[in-house]
Amino acid sequence: MTAEEQSVALYHDMRVQELVSLDGSEFYWLRLSPPNWVWTPGQFIMLRPQAWTADPFLPRPMSIADLNEHALSLFWQVVGKGTRKMTQLRPGDRIRLWGPLGRGFNYDPDMPTLLLAGGMGIVPFIGMIRHHPRPENLELIFGHRYDLDSYPYAEIADKVLTWSLQDTCQADLEKLGRALQVKIEGYSPDGRILACGPAPFLRMVQEIVLDKRARAQLSLETHMACGIGACLGCAATTRDGRTLQVCQDGPVFEAENIVV
Repeated sequence: MTAEEQSVALYHDMRVQELVSLDGSEFYWLRLSPPNWVWTPGQFIMLRPQAWTADPFLPRPMSIADLNEHALSLFWQVVGKGTRKMTQLRPGDRIRLWGPLGRGFNYDPDMPTLLLAGGMGIVPFIGMIRHHPRPENLELIFGHRYDLDSYPYAEIADKVLTWSLQDTCQADLEKLGRALQVKIEGYSPDGRILACGPAPFLRMVQEIVLDKRARAQLSLETHMACGIGACLGCAATTRDGRTLQVCQDGPVFEAENIVV
C-alpha cells in the first residue's frame, strides 16, 4: 500500500465531545467521538481541526491516552502555536484525524512490567493501566517537572503501585537516576520494562537497561509532519547504522536496537 493509499485508509472525520483543562492548568483532556478501532497502547494519531486554515498548516501528533465505546481520549500539554489554538475547540467541532498509527508496546499481561514515564510520556500508559487484566503486575515510576495535579496521576496511583519524583534541579535528576538503577536491576532477571518520555529521560533509561541487560522497549518522542512515512521527517538511527521512520517503524523500539 502506498503512503497515499494508507492515508485514505486511516482517515477519520471526528467530532469533539469535550475539552477539559486539568485543574485550570496548561494540560487538557480532549475527548472525541469513538472510532471503530483495534488499538495498542503506544500508538498515536495525527490530528488537525477542520477550522484551521494555513496557520498552523501541519497536523499535530498525539499519543492515544485511551479508547473505549464512549470516546477516544487524548491528553496533551500546551507547548506551541498549534496546541495553544487547540484550546479553542468546542463540543461539536470537527476534527480530521489519521490513526491509529505506528507500532505500540508489545507486552505480556502475565509478566511483571515496570513502566517508566517522563513528563507527558505518561500518556500511553493511561489506557494500558485502565484496561490491563492484571494490574498487580504493573509498577510505574513517574518523573515529572510540573506539579502532580497537572497529570492524571491520582487515577493511576489508585490502580497500580506508583512512585513519583519531581525534577526541579540537578539533585532531583540524580535521585531519579538512582531510583531507575534500583528498579531496573530488580526487573532485569524476569520482567519487562516499557519507557516513554523526552530524549534525555530515554537515554538515561537506555544506558541502565543495556548495562543491566534488561528487556526494554522505548517509545520515542519526535516531531512529525505526516505520520505515515511520506515526508521522511522523523528519521531515527539504529545501533547498527540503519535509518528507520519513527512514525512507521516506531514509535516503540527495542532498547538495544535504537539510538535515542
